[in-house]
Order: sequence, then C-alpha cells, then structure tokens
Amino acid sequence: MNNKDAVSARQLRSAYEGQKATPFDFEAVVSVPLELHRCTVQQGWVDYNQHMSESCYLLVFGDSSDAFFRYLGIDDDYRSGGHSIYTIETHIRYLREATLGEPLRLTLRLLDVDHKRLHIFHEMYHAGSGALLANAEQLLMHVDMQAGQAAPFSPGLLARLNVIHSAHSQDSRPVDKRRVIGINRRTPT
Repeated sequence: MNNKDAVSARQLRSAYEGQKATPFDFEAVVSVPLELHRCTVQQGWVDYNQHMSESCYLLVFGDSSDAFFRYLGIDDDYRSGGHSIYTIETHIRYLREATLGEPLRLTLRLLDVDHKRLHIFHEMYHAGSGALLANAEQLLMHVDMQAGQAAPFSPGLLARLNVIHSAHSQDSRPVDKRRVIGINRRTPT
C-alpha cells in the first residue's frame, strides 16, 4: 500500500460514525421495509466508466446497515462496552447504473434473527425515478470484540430485533434473496 492509499484508507468512515442511537420505541409501528438511509452519488464513488464503482455500492449498503444499528441502539457507546456487529457474508446484485449526483434511497428488511446473528436484505433505489439499482443480502454476527468471537445479543437488543423481525416477517412481497451465483447453461434444443 502506498502512502496515498494509506491516507485514503484512514479517511473511509461511515456516514453515521459518531452519531448517537435514539431510544427504541416498542410502541411505534415498525416500517416494512425500514427506510433509514438516503445519500447522493459522490465524486469519489464514480469510476472510469462514469458510474458508481462496485465497491461503493458496498459502502452505501454499509451506511444503510449503520443506520439500522443506530435504530437498534448500537452506537459508539454500545461498542465501547466491547460488543459490535460484524459482517460474515455479503451478496450484492447490480441491476442498474448510478451516476454522479444521483439521489439514492435505501431500504432494509430483517429477514431472520437468532441469539447472535442477523440476516438482512437491502435494496438501493434511485430516489427520483424509483428504479431499483441494486440489492444486497447480508449475514451479520454479534461479536464480543475482546474475546474475538461470536456472542449472544443482550436480552434488550434481542427484544428490539424480535419486534422488527415480527413486523418484517409479515411482508409477503417477494425478496430476491439466497440467489446462487453461477452460469446458467442452457442445453441446445
């Protein structure tokens, strides 16, 4: 890594870094899907093809996850207690291009949860036209950072996740999830 790359890597930050979580309201209606993050395609996200670089889609989906974490109550104060959520696996499907200055709207659904894992599904839309640009499916794990291993969610955090999952599991809209990557070979007829 050259010096310029090292400086650039240190500047990579979540849009929500340093922001406090708001108290979770168990009485509030949970939106299906959640819409917690919006942004605009930045100059630094555009590649030599004049559209958003593939790595920047992950950056935006990561910011959507961070907005979700704040919604749950996970912020810098929570992490200072030695716990966080790490990504185990991500699958991104690129459907349409996004170019410099275009507005993006992200949605998130909690597909499943157990005592230490989350399965979430993001969709990225053009905020003006409504066109679906990409989606991402992620498996996340709650981690004890000092032990360096998976750890169960606290009862309070798990209760919040269960409320969200209950609302999101009622959504009958099909989700493009668990796609298998491969070349679909057609036999000649």
